[in-house]
Amino acid sequence: MSQLSRLISILTLLKSKRLLTAGELSKKYDVSIRTIYRDIRKLEEAGVPVTTIEGRGYSLMDHYTVAPVQFTEKQANALITAQHIVNQSKDVSFVTDFNEALVKIKSVFKSSVQEKSELLNDKIHVFNWEYEEFSSDALSEIQLAITNFNYIEINYKKPDDPNITFRKIEPYAFYSTNNKWILIAWCYLRNDYRAFRIDRIQHFKILNETFQNRGFNLQAYFSECPYEDK
Repeated sequence: MSQLSRLISILTLLKSKRLLTAGELSKKYDVSIRTIYRDIRKLEEAGVPVTTIEGRGYSLMDHYTVAPVQFTEKQANALITAQHIVNQSKDVSFVTDFNEALVKIKSVFKSSVQEKSELLNDKIHVFNWEYEEFSSDALSEIQLAITNFNYIEINYKKPDDPNITFRKIEPYAFYSTNNKWILIAWCYLRNDYRAFRIDRIQHFKILNETFQNRGFNLQAYFSECPYEDK
């Protein structure tokens, strides 16, 4: 990769991610950290407002804009394929928000790429062999609660249990398995981390009150064999 191509790519990454370290960039482009330092200086000399946060990495000044990104045909095809997979999700809010975002993304496709992506769209089908009557409409709101550290109050119904329990939780992460979204949260009723199927949340309320991050680590959680609330 030429330096110019790498500079453009680094700028695109900085626009898409809040913070990047020199180590991350060095590994991604298979160059030395000194080379990344030189690249950052080149961007600064070109007038790009790169902010260096000591001990953390690089970021772009708020409200800085660049020309619209051009998608290759392969990248556009990947997005179209992802749309078909996302549409199998059982969460209405997630599907709606993704499709609305994709409409905006497709608006910057070159006409030739857009035409071919529409052709591909008619040639993809994702089968969903597992049918369940349960669905949800909470994922988008819960994602906001995770990133803003807001408490959530939920009414939760466990499988094979007619009773519904009230929980106050700290949402930390989520994952998907068998088309089901699973929320991992600190549960005050159980005084421990618990996994909740989002489609079994009967009612939820995002509170304005925020909590202190407990330093939850998703990889460490999985290594300890996650389980649904009991």
